[in-house]
Amino acid sequence: MSTAWLWKLRQRYGIAAPRVAVRTHVPWYWRWLALAVLLVCSAALAAWMYEAGRRFAGFDRSEVELEMAALRRDLATARDELQRLGTLANAAESKIAIERTAQQNLAKQVRALEGHNARLREELAVFESTLSADPKTVAPLSIQRLKIQPELLPGEYRYHLLVIASGARRSEFSGRYELLVSLTQDGRNVMMTLPDTADAGAKGFSLVFKHFQRVEGTFRVAPAARVESVQVRVYERGSGQAQATQTARLG
Repeated sequence: MSTAWLWKLRQRYGIAAPRVAVRTHVPWYWRWLALAVLLVCSAALAAWMYEAGRRFAGFDRSEVELEMAALRRDLATARDELQRLGTLANAAESKIAIERTAQQNLAKQVRALEGHNARLREELAVFESTLSADPKTVAPLSIQRLKIQPELLPGEYRYHLLVIASGARRSEFSGRYELLVSLTQDGRNVMMTLPDTADAGAKGFSLVFKHFQRVEGTFRVAPAARVESVQVRVYERGSGQAQATQTARLG
């Protein structure tokens, strides 16, 4: 045998020959099962370490959930209280509105009563002066307390007057009154008679009384017109001659 062949044989089967490892054959599904078990254990270990880290840092999930539940209960209680207070506030506002309306109505009634009392005092003063005067110098029919006041609407006016019959009368006075309104319109002086001459017997302008009668009403002119004066004339039924006149000037 040649030397080269012996050397190759020694390398293959001698001390320097490659080592041979003998391994037990494991099925693939056991390998996958082992890998799955390893992954589950790793995940469990990671979760335990995460929870342990949070507890070590002072964070406890159960405590946080308890606190959140308590906060939710407090929030629900606060909402209920807010709703109750809102209901009470609405009721209080309604009550205040009702009381304010009642106060306004009461104030209007007080002003109306004060005005009525003022008119009564004026009428009493007129009656007293009429009674204290000499019957020979007092006209049998007179017009007192004639007032003309502009209303809120442009061109609308309200008038007040008191017709008094002096002396002893055996029967009621029956007649009518009319208004002569002197005004300036479009630079011209205009005289307006109320009621219209064709309606001289208007029911709203009639007078029937024993001793006195209060008269109140309104009339309208053109909004751009300016009322200078208003004259009131009182006629007895069947007579075309005025029994009493009174003039009130404006401005």
